[in-house]
Amino acid sequence: KVRTGSRPALPVSETQAGDVSAFVPTHVISISDGQVFLETSLFNAGIRPAINAGISVSRVGSAAQTDLIKKLSGGIRTDLAQYRELAAFAQFASDLDEATRKQLDRGARVTELLKQPQYSPLPISLMAASLFAANQGYMDSLEIKQVLPFESGLHAHLKDKHAALLQRMEGGKALDKDKEAQAELTAAIEAFKKSFA
Repeated sequence: KVRTGSRPALPVSETQAGDVSAFVPTHVISISDGQVFLETSLFNAGIRPAINAGISVSRVGSAAQTDLIKKLSGGIRTDLAQYRELAAFAQFASDLDEATRKQLDRGARVTELLKQPQYSPLPISLMAASLFAANQGYMDSLEIKQVLPFESGLHAHLKDKHAALLQRMEGGKALDKDKEAQAELTAAIEAFKKSFA
């Protein structure tokens, strides 16, 4: 009897001068469940992991995420891709309309928020709290250099005063299906933001 199975593969390809269209072998694409494109310019700008969200793809997609993270991160990838395109365009534009300026400002804050120190994974609950705060605009009034201190302070506040909420969020249930948890998280973030200097 013949047995079948699968073999894990992690192919790595280097592009020439960051030109993705120049060289990504077809067989590499066919044996993988997606492609993550890392960019030297993002890495040198301190954005780690240095993933280009606009051209990275996944065939697994959100199936590997909990409902909580899936709902909260839904628009982040698109926002980041649009932000990078707008940022490149904005270098040559002298006057930008208010909507474009707001999109650029939010994109810069989300980019800062997604910077992750080495060996510092976040539990689902804290990741969700950060994404919720960004999506709801609680970071829009912050200076970019305040985003990471705000996030770490928020995490400490939630661990100290709302441990039961974090435990509940670890279950991965989407906040729109748990209105009580959503209301408590909103109140906790608002209380923390008032005390954040």
